[in-house]
Amino acid sequence: MKILSLFTVCTIPVLGYAQTCCHEFPNIVLVLADDMGIGDLNCYYQQDKIHTPHIDSLAAHGLQFRQHYSGSTVSAPSRCCLLTGKHTGHAAIRGNKGERLLQGRFDLALPDEEVTVAEILKQKGYVTMCVGKWGLGGPGTSGHPQNQGFDYFFGYLSQGNAHRYYPDHLYENEQKVMLNGKVYSHWLIMEKGLEFIRKQKKGQPYFAYFAITPPHADLDYPDMRAYTGKFEETPYLNKDGKGTFKTQMEPKAAYASMVSEVDRSVGKIIRLLKKRGDWENTLFIFSSDNGVHCVGGHEPDFFDSNGPFRGYKRDLYEGGIRTPFIVSWPKHIAEHRETDHIAAFWDFMPTVCDIVGAGLQQKSDGISYLPLLTGHETEQKKHTYIYYEFYESGGKQSVLKDGWKLIRLNLSDVEKLKEELYYLPTDIEECHNVLDQYPRKAEELRALMQEAHTENNVFTWK
Repeated sequence: MKILSLFTVCTIPVLGYAQTCCHEFPNIVLVLADDMGIGDLNCYYQQDKIHTPHIDSLAAHGLQFRQHYSGSTVSAPSRCCLLTGKHTGHAAIRGNKGERLLQGRFDLALPDEEVTVAEILKQKGYVTMCVGKWGLGGPGTSGHPQNQGFDYFFGYLSQGNAHRYYPDHLYENEQKVMLNGKVYSHWLIMEKGLEFIRKQKKGQPYFAYFAITPPHADLDYPDMRAYTGKFEETPYLNKDGKGTFKTQMEPKAAYASMVSEVDRSVGKIIRLLKKRGDWENTLFIFSSDNGVHCVGGHEPDFFDSNGPFRGYKRDLYEGGIRTPFIVSWPKHIAEHRETDHIAAFWDFMPTVCDIVGAGLQQKSDGISYLPLLTGHETEQKKHTYIYYEFYESGGKQSVLKDGWKLIRLNLSDVEKLKEELYYLPTDIEECHNVLDQYPRKAEELRALMQEAHTENNVFTWK
C-alpha cells in the first residue's frame, strides 16, 4: 500500500489556499482529447472546415497558451507526465509498451511508488474521477486508476481496446461492463463522468479528469450528417479485416464529426458546472495528449490539423508535441488573455500543489504556472529547457532552449544517427537545418540532453 507524506515546497501564498477549509479549494476539471491537432480549433489557427464553438468560446473568455507542450508524442507517456510531473527523461512510463495479462493486453503499469495529482488532491479532501482512456495499467496492478488516487474510473483501461468505439466491454473500476459492440463508447463515458459531478455535494471539491478518446482512430461516429458530402473523400479501406483500423468511406466527414463531438462534450460539462453554480471557482482545462494522428484515413494536411507546424503524432517536431491548452477559472481569469509562456504537461502537478497548498512529494520537472493564472506574470518562473525522448521509430530525442531546438533521430543505430538543429523564432516550420552553421549551439544542447536523461530498465534505445 502506498504511503504518502506531506511536506510543503513550492506553495505560493497569493490565493491563500493553504488552509484547512477544503470548501474554498477550486474544483478541477481536465478535458484531454486524444490525438487532436492544435490546428483543428478555430481559436488557434482559423480552422474553417470544423466547427468548435464551445472550445472557441472557452478560449475567448479564458487564458490561451500559445506555446504549450504535451507530455510526449504518444498517449501513455504523455499521460504519465501529466499526472506525475516528470518529463520523459525521468518518467516511469516513456512509451506505449504493453504486457500480456490473463485478462488480455494491458499497458505497462505505473509503479506504486509514483505519486499522481489525484493522490495529492485526495489528501486535501477532493473526490477524484477519471473517465475515458487510462493506458497506465490494467486490473490488479499498481497502475490501476484506483491505486493511483482515483476514487472512480470508467472507460478503457487498455489503449489497444480504445481503438474501437463500439467495444466488447469497458471497465467500471476493476469490473468489466459488457457492451457487446452495441454502444458508442464516448457517449456512455461522458454520461458516467457527468453523473459523477452531479452526485457531488455542494462545497465538496472534486477533480474530474475526462480523458476522452475522440478524435483518435478508428474514424467512427454514428451521425455524420453535419459534414457528410461536404468534402471530396478518399475512402479508407481495411481490405482483409486484419488491419489496425476499420474501413471508413468518408474519413474527412468522420474526423470532423469527432472533433465537433469533442466540442459538444466540452459544452455539456460547462453547462452542468454552471447549472450547479460551480463554474466561477472551477479550474477548467482543455488540451490534447499529443499532436494529430495521420492514420485510419485521416488527412491532417486537408484540415491543417497541425497548424503551421511540421510533423504529427510520433514526431518530435512541433506538430507532434505542441498542443492546444486553454484554461478557464472565472474567479481569477476575468477576461481573455493569451500567453507565450512556455509550459508543458509536467507543469500541471506543481500548479495543482500550489493551488491546494500541498508539497511536491517527489522530484518534479515542472514549474507551477499559478502566478500566470492569477495575473501575477512578474512572479512567473520559466523553464530552462524542454526535453523529450521517444523510443519508437528508431529512437528520438529533442531539447528546446531559448528558441534553439536540437532533434536526434535513429538513436538505436549509431551508424544511422542523424541530428537536426532549428531556430524556431525564424523557422517555426522546422525547415532549415542549421546544424553545420552552429556546431557550438548543438554541443550545448547535446549536453542538456545528457543532463535530462536518466537510465530506465524498461525503455532502452535498442
